[in-house]
Amino acid sequence: METPLRVVATPAALDLIERLRREHGDILFHQSGGCCDGSAPMCYPQGEFLVGDNDVRLGEIGGAPFYIGAAQFDYWKHTRLIIDVVPGQGGMFSLENGTGQRFLTRSRLFSDDELTMLAPITSQ
Repeated sequence: METPLRVVATPAALDLIERLRREHGDILFHQSGGCCDGSAPMCYPQGEFLVGDNDVRLGEIGGAPFYIGAAQFDYWKHTRLIIDVVPGQGGMFSLENGTGQRFLTRSRLFSDDELTMLAPITSQ
């Protein structure tokens, strides 16, 4: 069995990521902790978002690194994040704002077998 991924993207999300990369160059995601834009995954140009010492890199989606705060990761560490796209407005500072679509985080718990196979995670 293959090592499970902590974050994945749906085909619709991958299409929007590719569109944003063509328009903005390299991008990254940060899973919001629930402030102004709820718990939406936020998309930024790389270099315009400062990844903090307490951020955890979960993996990549569509070639874009995906981060989450350490405290939030601790709460969701048993969960696979599934990044999807739905109609609507993106977060105020997120790159998809104005496209008529927004990123949405769905999730599912890892099975016991998957949990034993997860790669260790470190900050950044």
